[in-house]
Amino acid sequence: MSGTQILWFDQLSINDIPKVGGKNASLGEMTQALTSQGIHLAPGFATDAQMFRDYLADNQLEDDIRQQLQAYGDNHQSLATTGAAIRQIILQGHFSDQQSDAISQAYRQLCTQLGQQDLAVAVRSSATAEDLPEASFAGQQESYLNIRGEQALLDACRQCYASLYTDRAIVYRERQGFAHEQVALSVGVQQMLQSAASGVMFSLDTETGFPDVVLINGAWGLGETVVQGSVTPDRYMVYKPLLHNPELQPIIEKQCGSKQVKMIYADGGSAPTVTVETSEAERRQWVLSNDEILTLSRWAILIEQHYNQPMDMEWAKDSISGQLTILQARPETIESRKDRGVLVSYKLTQKGTLLTQGASVGGAIASGPVCTISSPADIDNFPDGGVLVAERTDPDWVPVMRKAAGIITDSGGPTSHAAIVSRELKVPAIVGTGNATQVLTPEQVVTLDCAGGTSGKVYAGALEFETKATRLEEIPATRTKIMINAAMPDGILHWWKLPVSGIGLTRIEFIITSQIKAHPMALIHPDKVTDHQVRQQIETLSSGFAHMPDYFVDTLAQGVAKIAASRYPDPVVVRMSDFKSNEYRGLLGGEYFELEEENPMLGLRGASRYYHPLYRDAFALECQAIKQARETMGFNNIIVMIPFCRTTGEADKVLEVMAASGLQRGEQGLQVYVMCEIPSNVILADQFSQRFDGFSIGSNDLTQLVLGIDRESAELKAMFDARDPAVKSLIAQVIKVAHENHCKVGICGQAPSDHPDFAEFLVECGIDSISLNPDSVLKASQHIASAEKRLGSEPKT
Repeated sequence: MSGTQILWFDQLSINDIPKVGGKNASLGEMTQALTSQGIHLAPGFATDAQMFRDYLADNQLEDDIRQQLQAYGDNHQSLATTGAAIRQIILQGHFSDQQSDAISQAYRQLCTQLGQQDLAVAVRSSATAEDLPEASFAGQQESYLNIRGEQALLDACRQCYASLYTDRAIVYRERQGFAHEQVALSVGVQQMLQSAASGVMFSLDTETGFPDVVLINGAWGLGETVVQGSVTPDRYMVYKPLLHNPELQPIIEKQCGSKQVKMIYADGGSAPTVTVETSEAERRQWVLSNDEILTLSRWAILIEQHYNQPMDMEWAKDSISGQLTILQARPETIESRKDRGVLVSYKLTQKGTLLTQGASVGGAIASGPVCTISSPADIDNFPDGGVLVAERTDPDWVPVMRKAAGIITDSGGPTSHAAIVSRELKVPAIVGTGNATQVLTPEQVVTLDCAGGTSGKVYAGALEFETKATRLEEIPATRTKIMINAAMPDGILHWWKLPVSGIGLTRIEFIITSQIKAHPMALIHPDKVTDHQVRQQIETLSSGFAHMPDYFVDTLAQGVAKIAASRYPDPVVVRMSDFKSNEYRGLLGGEYFELEEENPMLGLRGASRYYHPLYRDAFALECQAIKQARETMGFNNIIVMIPFCRTTGEADKVLEVMAASGLQRGEQGLQVYVMCEIPSNVILADQFSQRFDGFSIGSNDLTQLVLGIDRESAELKAMFDARDPAVKSLIAQVIKVAHENHCKVGICGQAPSDHPDFAEFLVECGIDSISLNPDSVLKASQHIASAEKRLGSEPKT
């Protein structure tokens, strides 16, 4: 036996990976470098890799292991037989007296340090080839939790040694090109927290690679349920660049997971831990407070800055003291290594029947026949190109996951085992559906759509889709500002790499329909909703809030803030709600608060609702949400826009109502734009310019009202064209008058992308910005750049 074979975390640094593996070296690095900055880590020690090598040598195990691997390599025995045989060989070995004394003495010292006899510890494997950029695969070796006493610790250490030869680890090393005998194992022994809650955290968005957020997942009890995917955890997202200001709370996403089970310490018995069902109250409650979310996020930034790369971390919260603790940190090696010069997008071109949905992983689309598997024993029957459907996956499932076209699970979140492995394998997955194993039948052909943001959908049949790869260097620079349109917060981060100047149109009604779902007046006056079933649905949606209207405000604020974060500090124009009365009736409880109008398109919509007794209180909630996103969260790049404002008197009323709700034009840098979509907006552009900071031309409504054509009419579709001379005349006029009054003018719509001549017309008029659907940016910007080149650098007005 050579040298000191016990190393305390405060003796280790990242340079010690050859001695103690990536996991333990990282714990040592953080203990030395980051505890002084306020990050709390659980104390512990590691056995070094030489102890593992000595263990094999002392017990004369190398030849037996080599023979088993040779038999497997020669196809004389199966992987399962080989792995089981090697693990049994290692478990039959014994620590030398010197080795067992060293481990036991270190354990006793840790117990003394923390003032507890038979301290519960976590015993984790740390292989010398793990957590490297070229070998990042999670879960190759085992961890053992709630281990108490010297003998139990020695047994757990041997179990860790044996786990160097799990079936998945054998296969993975061969695929990565590591010689088995060159990889050794260190064991980390760390104080086991009485975890009230725990989970994982990334210093970027794991789906899009967006680098400016921290993503946190958490559940009750020990963190294994989150990693294994046996629960659907809470999900939190925080915007990093605004965390330096302690007065701001830039939490841009909060999703309450179902958290149906939790892993806790066992009270006696043979197993050290047990998984139990959570209470109804626990399922509805957040596992972290806002302050705790922000604390973890600030720690994530410190860890990322120290390592100078995006990181994957595990955390826990002590049930007694409430202390937050970082348990592990390793490099994130999937999204951070992708080519940022290429943007790949997927889009369904065919509609299908929705079967189930869950959290989206992979950002792609795939189809195949369903193959439902209940245990690893069934994986030999899995066909290449099948869609794996399971309650959840664990590391033993990796061989079958490699063969899958897609993966669907009942439980788990975007940081579960199924999600992590699918990202590395570049296989789209939908996790946490809750019912996939019940509603999907074997051999049924399905399509996984993971291209729509954080929510993934499973459709019946093999649906057609298109894939588009855009090299960002091909998007030309233009004098005219190119912006994008946004609707759903879920998908907006996918477009963060686009070289655009902001967001020219954000439609908040999409946030209301997809995330809030209830009519805001029904949240203010639930007593007026007499349908018991509808009332119960509304109460369930808002159950985490003491006051039901707060559900509307918080959800809308976070949705708008996430969209604003995707382009911060560039301007993001947020249009206040523009539902028609018939669309508002479709929300939960809407029928109790909405009129039935003959022509909703020309009825109570846009600005006219905001001061009307039927909706004014609800508009106040919209204003509160914008104020929260701008001032509490810090997204002062949000510009408010008022739609369908018919008269200057109406404009005055709306601005007055906004000011009463805390949104005063000019205060806190607030700009207010108006949609230019009614002829009166053009005719009185000079007067509207005195009340607003900018115009956004809504070409669809403007065309409809100028030409007198119903925009939904199939019979008159050929005549409905924004390039009609009458429409173009008004567009040119409003640009001229607005600029004379120092107002900005933009347009949002597909016409500049679809029609190069229309793009040239807008450039010639000197329009300030053109806002497009994100997948049209390349094509439209080329049209615009070409028009600018033909017309010269100065626009003609």
